[in-house]
Amino acid sequence: MELTELQIQRYSRHIILNEVGGKGQKKLSQAKILLIGAGGLGSPAGLYLAAAGIGTIGLVDGDVVDLSNLQRQIMHSTATVGMPKVESGKKTLTAINPEITVNTYHQLVDADNILPLISQYDIVLDGSDNFSTRFLVNDACFFAKKTLISASMFRFEGQLTTIKPHAGYPCYRCLYPEPPLPGWCRTARRPESWACLPAPWAFCRRPKPSRRCWVSAKPSPTSS
Repeated sequence: MELTELQIQRYSRHIILNEVGGKGQKKLSQAKILLIGAGGLGSPAGLYLAAAGIGTIGLVDGDVVDLSNLQRQIMHSTATVGMPKVESGKKTLTAINPEITVNTYHQLVDADNILPLISQYDIVLDGSDNFSTRFLVNDACFFAKKTLISASMFRFEGQLTTIKPHAGYPCYRCLYPEPPLPGWCRTARRPESWACLPAPWAFCRRPKPSRRCWVSAKPSPTSS
């Protein structure tokens, strides 16, 4: 596959980077990344991945857009209130970059569907809002040997970890052996978060590991 003149113009700021170049941009166009959660973390991550030219993005979310989401979930708009988040997200991402493919899954992940979902993708980005989903996604990625990028935020704090046990690094359960007992800690299902926190995180931290995992042939260590 050769880049077209329009693609060279669109991705010129990538292509002039020695670490990426035309070869790296082609790899990005062939990449398939699954976003679990199209909310406060999935939104900015999806925007930057689409703009970067990731060829296929999957959006998984069982929720619909609510007016209270718009304070931080920048993939959605007032016009899409009431719409499934995955459809709202697809509308936004394809408007940013009509060359990419956006697959939508208006559902929650569970033990029955998680492995068939992630098997279609190279990298999984988890921005879910509960511990049961996080442990489920980790276990599925572990057995499927998929790279997992796990991000979370609460109020004024955030955390991000790139997890590659198939490359000899720890998995999520190595860091957190089991979910906390009910009521021991609060989750993002009570979304008290500073509106500007997810966007800098997405720009500086979240899509960066996923793009770097794909354009580089060298394994990267777990980071947080």
